[in-house]
Amino acid sequence: MPAYAIGNLRPLTHLPEDVLIYIERIQATLDPFGGRFLVHGAPERDVREGTWPDALVIIAFPSLADARAWYDSCAYQELLPLRTRHIDGDILLIDGVAPDYDPAVTATALRAAQAASSSA
Repeated sequence: MPAYAIGNLRPLTHLPEDVLIYIERIQATLDPFGGRFLVHGAPERDVREGTWPDALVIIAFPSLADARAWYDSCAYQELLPLRTRHIDGDILLIDGVAPDYDPAVTATALRAAQAASSSA
């Protein structure tokens, strides 16, 4: 099942050299774990609900184990301070859904769980 590293990063008006080096080198840390960018930074966006002032990063991995192994790898941990010294944010590693995921099945399970808890 695919997994994702999702970053909600506070944007900077000027990128320090450390951050540019981080951006140049991050792909080499992703390659051994099958990581690839799906969204990187603050591309054109169409906010339909709420606000979204921050930059978004989404990186896809073959599995959550691969995402964890990448984040914990020596190569990424050595590179990471180049970003964290300058950019605040939140990072999440999360499983995706299977290709055959059906949200209606999820709704049915949630409905059944709610019925069971209200009758208990």
